[in-house]
Amino acid sequence: MTGRLDGVCVLISGASRGQGAAESRAVVREGGTVVLGDVLESEGRALADELGPNAHFTYLDVRSAQDWSRAVSLGEEHYGSVGALVNNAGILERGRIDQITPEEFAKTQDINVTGTFLGIQAVWRSMAQRGGGSIVNISSVGGMLGAGAACAYITSKWAVRGMAKAAASDLARYAIRVNSVHPGPIATAMIMDDSFDEEAFLNHNKSRMPLRRLGQPDEVASVVVFLVSPESSYVTGAEITVDGGWLFT
Repeated sequence: MTGRLDGVCVLISGASRGQGAAESRAVVREGGTVVLGDVLESEGRALADELGPNAHFTYLDVRSAQDWSRAVSLGEEHYGSVGALVNNAGILERGRIDQITPEEFAKTQDINVTGTFLGIQAVWRSMAQRGGGSIVNISSVGGMLGAGAACAYITSKWAVRGMAKAAASDLARYAIRVNSVHPGPIATAMIMDDSFDEEAFLNHNKSRMPLRRLGQPDEVASVVVFLVSPESSYVTGAEITVDGGWLFT
């Protein structure tokens, strides 16, 4: 029985937990192979052990061009080429524009924006040499809306969205497709810290949430699998929301 991703090596940043881990498991379930990139070494290596020979972990600080180069080389060494990239790594720094420090703002842009840029620059040649590929930038509904109390994060996710548009145009000549995914509130550690009250959150935002629940990482992963698979071969420059209706309410 063939899988939807047979023969495709997918490089995923921020792969050790949350959405990244769900995406990694989904890729392997569909017959693909995965390079797991993250700064969380113990969790990443444990996930690679769980997934078996179709997964390899590498330490990846997305702010490092050298780390990105090593990750791409690992994919080429073990699987021949890198056919897809999921720019999943990101951080959320909370704070209004009148509160956040320049250092906090810069750190968010370095990881969320420059990290995404470096990933695309590192991988496009490997994709071009194999005749094409797919890049998915994980943005956010925050990259399509205005929102308070998260100035640095919102700024970065608008940039990630715009970068996907620019890259889709620039890389089409190499048969490389680039799309962005915009999750809403997903049940991961990014939002579900010790102070998070899920019931209070749902009650406060019930007018924005027609499905009346948090999303699950697997629901984002399913969309990512579609975008890195041949099923989406005529999809590029698109913005796909996975938000339970948050954006249209």
